[in-house]
Amino acid sequence: MFALAMTFAAPARAQDTRLPVGVSFSILADIVKSVGGDRIDVTTLVGPDQDTHTYEPTPADVAKLSGTKLFFVNGLGFEGWLPRLMKSSHYPGQLVTVTKGLKPRTMVDDGKTVTDPHMFQDPERVKTMVDNIAAALSQADPAGASYYAERAKNYRGALDDLIKWADKQLAAIPPSRRVVLTSHDAFGYLGQRFSIKFLAPEGVSTQSEASAKDVANLIRVIRRTGIRAVFMENISNPRLVQRIAHDAKVTVDGKLYSDALSKNPEATTYLQLFQYNIRALATAMKDNR
Repeated sequence: MFALAMTFAAPARAQDTRLPVGVSFSILADIVKSVGGDRIDVTTLVGPDQDTHTYEPTPADVAKLSGTKLFFVNGLGFEGWLPRLMKSSHYPGQLVTVTKGLKPRTMVDDGKTVTDPHMFQDPERVKTMVDNIAAALSQADPAGASYYAERAKNYRGALDDLIKWADKQLAAIPPSRRVVLTSHDAFGYLGQRFSIKFLAPEGVSTQSEASAKDVANLIRVIRRTGIRAVFMENISNPRLVQRIAHDAKVTVDGKLYSDALSKNPEATTYLQLFQYNIRALATAMKDNR
């Protein structure tokens, strides 16, 4: 379905003339590749199943970036290590923040109001990210502007199809059952778009530590409301969620893909990742009381 939306004829470009670009993490790298196609050569710092929140840049990362013309990042504090990397690398290229122009949601984390950086969990917002990517690539490679515009248009169409498909998958689930427990608070934008309430013992970053009080409160909520949709994440240690599920006497439904793609075939691209998550969520929420 979505693969067809991204299929069209376009001229290839010799590898040695491709525009070299860097990307901070795997989900964004896939979106950049979808827009840039054969005209770009992508270097990704944080790969599949890796946690961008806890990532520590290395001298090898500085070397990787030194040969790129653009460096695409999410921004909004998602890459907490970014200021250090920029300072140590003296990056000579252009830093492109793909969330530019989007209004972020805020949330309370450890008693403080913070910005939620996980905009890529909302396909509607990803369309603006795609436009920002296409604009930056076109500025750096004017000869490819029409190529990038066509690919961006096709990818936005795939995102529109994805949103319509997700709405259909979730349509039969009443609001009272749209409650999910996950490891950390990464799905707020998805919840906002599709009217799902996500609970999490950890905050906006996986570096946040859940307090004993927060864990106890979550267990009480699960017992009181009958939540059965409980998930681990591909980037997080599963022990905390497993402990909460055990104490609340519920079963962990599996895992969701939050901040990274995976080497597993169901989530090697952003579109696949989103489809997998929606299917898993819809199935689990149907079991909520």
